[in-house]
Amino acid sequence: MKKIFFVVLIILLIAVLAGALLRQTQGLTNENGTLTLYGNVEVRDALLAFNEQELVAEVLVEEGDSVQAGQVLARLRSQQLNSRLAEARALFAAQTQALRRLENGARPQEIAQSRAEVEAAEVRVANAGTNLQRLKETATIGATSQQTLDDARAQFNIESAQLKVARQKLALLLEGSREEDIKQARAQLEANRQLVTLLEARLEDTTLKAPDQGIIQSRIIEPGEMAGPTRPAFILAKTDPKWVRAYVPEPSLGSVKEGMQAKVFSDTWPDRAFPGQVGFISPTAEFTPKTVETTDLRTKLVYEIRVYVADPENELRLGMPVTVKFTDEPSE
Repeated sequence: MKKIFFVVLIILLIAVLAGALLRQTQGLTNENGTLTLYGNVEVRDALLAFNEQELVAEVLVEEGDSVQAGQVLARLRSQQLNSRLAEARALFAAQTQALRRLENGARPQEIAQSRAEVEAAEVRVANAGTNLQRLKETATIGATSQQTLDDARAQFNIESAQLKVARQKLALLLEGSREEDIKQARAQLEANRQLVTLLEARLEDTTLKAPDQGIIQSRIIEPGEMAGPTRPAFILAKTDPKWVRAYVPEPSLGSVKEGMQAKVFSDTWPDRAFPGQVGFISPTAEFTPKTVETTDLRTKLVYEIRVYVADPENELRLGMPVTVKFTDEPSE
């Protein structure tokens, strides 16, 4: 008797579940040509996390709050990043001036000073040459010692060498900076610029903003906790787009077209119709064996569809059972 009782109980349970599934997936067509389907409201969830790893400074929203795209949800501490950014900007400014100095070359005053140094060196060389020549003449008659003559010759050589140095210095000033030095300075300036850009982006990442309009479903993080890319801070339920997931039986599949207008009803507002539109029809059947051999079995195949719903007041909730009604005329 116990075995019979359990067998009967299992059969009844299977019958109840089958009836519920049949109501969920069955499509009904009345005399007016209206196809009726049953489904549930679906929304997308987004796990929001900080891209930076730092302590949370403040959290600005609570669970259940409606947020707009771009709204600030929370902030991290940013003192260290602000200091590093200030340092990077100072290095960038210093390198900018260094590159400008190389590109502009010597100032006119520096070139004029170098020319004067060349002229002074030429005068000293001429004077040393004259003195050397005079001592050579007197040395032939014994009026000048050999040591004095050697000193005069050495002084002439020194002055001549200093003249060459002055002329080379002037030539370098006139030629300007080396192209290699300018390219190196430009590369360093670009590296400083990229560092500033990176730190600005990291500083921006210390502020977590809502990517889309939605509702804060879960607030996971609190001030003082360590945030990071691998730890979600919020779960955002996006309110747009919102759709109904329903199933069309195989015999009614030809009556449903993408773009078809629909009306969505819920038990909360049975006399109110939410406008909708078919946006997706699955190309494959669900809950079906791999091979279909009989006509009776083919009639039990179902195909998932998504009906996108216009709900500007955000009255339809996630998982809410709804009824979808539409005619088999696609929208133009």
